[in-house]
Amino acid sequence: MEKNSSLWKNLIDEHPVCITWKQEAEGAIYHLASILFVVGFMGGSGFFGLLYVFSLLGLGFLCSAVWAWVDVCAADIFSWNFVLFVICFMQFVHIAYQVHSITFAREFQVLYSSLFQPLGISLPVFRTIALSSEVVTLEKEHCYAMQGKTSIDKLSLLVSGRIRVTVDGEFLHYIFPFQFLDSPEWDSLRPTEEGIFQVTLTAETDCRYVSWRRKKLYLLFAQHRYISRLFSVLIGSDIADKLYALNDRVYIGKRYHYDIRLPNFYQMSSPEMRRSPLTEHFQNSRRYCDK
Repeated sequence: MEKNSSLWKNLIDEHPVCITWKQEAEGAIYHLASILFVVGFMGGSGFFGLLYVFSLLGLGFLCSAVWAWVDVCAADIFSWNFVLFVICFMQFVHIAYQVHSITFAREFQVLYSSLFQPLGISLPVFRTIALSSEVVTLEKEHCYAMQGKTSIDKLSLLVSGRIRVTVDGEFLHYIFPFQFLDSPEWDSLRPTEEGIFQVTLTAETDCRYVSWRRKKLYLLFAQHRYISRLFSVLIGSDIADKLYALNDRVYIGKRYHYDIRLPNFYQMSSPEMRRSPLTEHFQNSRRYCDK
């Protein structure tokens, strides 16, 4: 304790204080360096945020080094600021190389700029997502899935083209670019469950889509919780869009607009399936109105 107190006394109490202050201000280079420091520390996160921070801080340290060499003529101040400038410059080059080295196929570039970048997803995170997927071509009038036959073993996102969704030959809705092909099927199953498609998905034009294998995607979710939450939001939004598309297109009878929030459409259209009490009540009410 005595040694610490004596050190503090030497540094503070016995250190000479400034009696007279300089009347003239420092040169423009010093003030420019201070401005660069203030603006540089306002940078954000991510790769481009780091490029912003290190570029402005590097310029600030360079200005401080020039100021120390020209105005102050202090070798130690110049040395420290020049070393910090070199460190910032090396960091800037390293990050710029990482950003430049992250390249994708054309489909991934379109997907990132249209869907993931507006959500603030960084390139390294998207690269992790892209490395777990593959790009697949689906020719016109070929089926992505067939009702009652195709197993649910992947999750796919349409990049180009248009997919027609039907059930028992009846048209339900279209799937357009940057929409999931099988989000309802994905959301209906737990990771340990298996299932088959209840609809048929047919390509109306030549299509390209990005596909993730189910087991591989669940492994990615387990390793990266942020990616899991991201896909949860994307899939939930996609399902809501499909439900509204169904609500606009599916009708019952002459004057009654079918609301997809009412009993399941497949239960009402398939007589062999057991109907819920709510379904029976809905149909009985409709018959009563028809009379």
